[in-house]
Order: sequence, then C-alpha cells, then structure tokens
Amino acid sequence: MSKPIKPPAKLAAKPPKAPRPVLDPYLPGSGNTGYRVSRYELDLEYKVSNNRLSGTATITAVALETLREVTLDLADALSVAKVWVNGRPSTRYGTSAAKLRITLAAPVPPGAALVITVRYSGSPRPSDTLWGEVGFEELTDGALVSGQPNGAPSWFPCDDHPSAKASYLIQISTDSPYYAVANGELTSRRVRATRTTWTYEQPEPTPTYLVTLQIGRYVTHRLPGTAVPIRAVLPARLRGAFERDFAHQGQMMALFVRLFGPYPLVAGYTVVVTDDNLEIPLEAQGISIFGANHCDGNGGSERLIAHELAHQWFGNSVTLRRWRDIWLHEGFACYAEWLWSEHSGGPSADELARRYHRQLAGLPQDLLLADPGPADMFDDRVYKRGAITLHLLRGALGDDAFFRLLREWTTRYRHGNAGTEEFIALAASYATVPLEPLWQVWLLSTAVPPAWP
Repeated sequence: MSKPIKPPAKLAAKPPKAPRPVLDPYLPGSGNTGYRVSRYELDLEYKVSNNRLSGTATITAVALETLREVTLDLADALSVAKVWVNGRPSTRYGTSAAKLRITLAAPVPPGAALVITVRYSGSPRPSDTLWGEVGFEELTDGALVSGQPNGAPSWFPCDDHPSAKASYLIQISTDSPYYAVANGELTSRRVRATRTTWTYEQPEPTPTYLVTLQIGRYVTHRLPGTAVPIRAVLPARLRGAFERDFAHQGQMMALFVRLFGPYPLVAGYTVVVTDDNLEIPLEAQGISIFGANHCDGNGGSERLIAHELAHQWFGNSVTLRRWRDIWLHEGFACYAEWLWSEHSGGPSADELARRYHRQLAGLPQDLLLADPGPADMFDDRVYKRGAITLHLLRGALGDDAFFRLLREWTTRYRHGNAGTEEFIALAASYATVPLEPLWQVWLLSTAVPPAWP
C-alpha cells in the first residue's frame, strides 16, 4: 500500500514592512530616518550645452538606530552608477519613487559612523510640485537651483528635510566662459584647458533646500564700504542697473545687524542676478537670486531686496522644524521689508500693517497662520498676516523688548531649528501683559480680527 502524500508545510508569511514614518505631513515623501548627516561633499561636472550633470556625493553620517537599510532622496531623472558604504562597494541598491535605497552588508549599530558615496549622472530637471517647478532648472544660457521646499534631490542625493542640517563642500567643474556660484566661501578656482573647477566650503549647518548652484556668463564685484562682505554676481550688461537698484544693500545690512543681531555667516552675502527673468527672487544660504527683471534700474524691487536679505536670519540661520511654521520665515522677512521702509523714509511699519490688514479683511478668511496647510504654505496671506502679528507683538512689548526678543531668537537658535511653540515661549519672557489673546486671534484662528486702535 502506498504511503499517503503529506500536504506541504505552510510557509510562514513574511511580516509586512512597517510603513516609513512621515517626518512632515506637508511633504510626506521627503526626508529619511535612522541616521543624521553631518557633511556633504559634492564633486560635480556640468555641461551647459546639453544639460548633463555627473557627480560623486560623499555623505558623512551617524546611525541613530540599528540600520539594515539607508534611504536617500534622489530624483528619478538621475541614475546611480555605483555606491560605496564605508569604503566598500555596495551591490544591493536601487532607485524608485525618488528614493535611493541601499541595503547594508551588515547591520550598523546606533552611534556608528556611516560614509556613503554615490556616483550618479543624468539630465537634471525641476520637480513638479504643489508650488510649481522646484529644483535644478536650465536657463537660456546657464542653470540655477531653486531648492525650496523640496528641490535638493533634483541634483544630489540627500536627506531632504529642513531639520537635517549639515556642512558642505561643493566642487563644480563647468565650461570656462561660465561663472559658477555655490554656498559658502570660494576656496579654489582652477582653470584647465576649456574647463574651470570651482570649490566652495560652507561650514555653517545648512538644510538641503538652501543649498544652491548658479551658473551663467557672469562678472563679479565687491560692494564697497560694507561691514559684512557683500558681492554681486551678474551679467556685465546689468552692472549699471544693479548699482542703482541695489544701492541700499549696505544700509539694509547695517540696519538688520542692529535690529536682528550679527550676520550669521562667515563668508558674507552674495547677490546673483540671472540673465533671465524670474517670477520671484529665491533665497539660499548666504545667497539671494534675482532675475534680470528685478534689476532694471527703476528701483522697483527694493522691498524684495530687503526681504531676501532678512531671510539670512529668519529661515536660513533659524530654520523651521516643520513646514507648518513657515510664518516664522515669511512673516519675519515681510516685516523686515516694513522695518526698512520705516527706516528709509517710506511708509511706517504701522501704516503698512494697517494697509495690509484692510486687504486681508477682503480676502477669504480660511487660513490658519500656525498651520496653513501645504497648498497655502506660500500664500501671500501667510506673509502679510505673519508680519501684522509681529507688528502687534511689537506694540504689546514695546520697541526695546521686541528687538531684544528678536536678537535673542536669532542667537539662541542660530544655525538650528525652532517652531512656533518656541517663539511663543520666548516672547512670554519679554511680556508684561498676557500674549495669549494675540496668539489666539492671529495665529490660531482663521478670521481676520478687527482693526486695532
């Protein structure tokens, strides 16, 4: 008699992978967990004629937990050719859904050093987002990077979240007729045959979205008579218009240093003007980028010039921890415009606050300043309502206490991250009257309150 056939043993089902934690619900796909980056070293080559970028990124990090896999943000337009982990070639990696996933050869314990090197290339392009195209973008004759809020992966692998700050070394080789600008101090410029290699060192901790690359047929000059070094990088044809439109930058810098505290970057401040028109100026760490349309000799961009300079304190040095706190960047920079207007003989901050209060009262009243939602993150109401909130706080505290508060804010959180809760707590220590009613109606309610006396 034949033996009965035993049914096959059931294979134990693999437990499903736990979903990856969302670091910020405004940008749920951005950022990574399990490690912290301390430094990026980017060795890049860019060909303007065919928009071809190739490079090697070396990322120094420390494990925060036991790691079996490391993920980095990287746009799908870029292809990875090779990966090394702690000097050893890795064969277990892949890219999908704007992530580079690297399976480690052996688990890495908490506290262990990680050096990840990625060789990659491609034709970079901006990412389509809720806020338009963001990231690496071709110009008519050159390129720019507009990183806010999630454009950094369009040109290098990274941990793309504003609380993930690191230092940078950026080396970029491009055709010699072009001038290349990146963050930090230009430490080397080498010309070899038809190509020039530019090396920049950015020592201050910087989030990925504020790292930039600007390439064009530019000339450069240092603005005279400024305590903080200010230089301009722009097409030669715009030099005369620049000297008229940007004539007050030295005075702006002096005012903001007095009101906000020391300028936070050792290398000084750079203004880039592209040969193309840009819809809006762009901020980066130590750099502001304007279009040719902002430099026409008519002086119409002065408030924007003040706004972008103020971001070096509010946004670039003191950076939000979560994107819902964007008013701490844009409201502060908008209020800096009003402070400059007041200082330079234009309408006072109070006049401007009342003017924009009337405008806000006529607009939809569905925006919560403390949490505007991703679609409205860059809505002009965030800028104006944030600036009015600061103006009313100034009135409640008095000028002396208000500006001491701002200077302590920029000192305490210098090159760090902070949110609305920290600002409310710090403001309370300068107040002689309760501030909760102000926060409740301006930060935590959607209705625009009536005008103040």
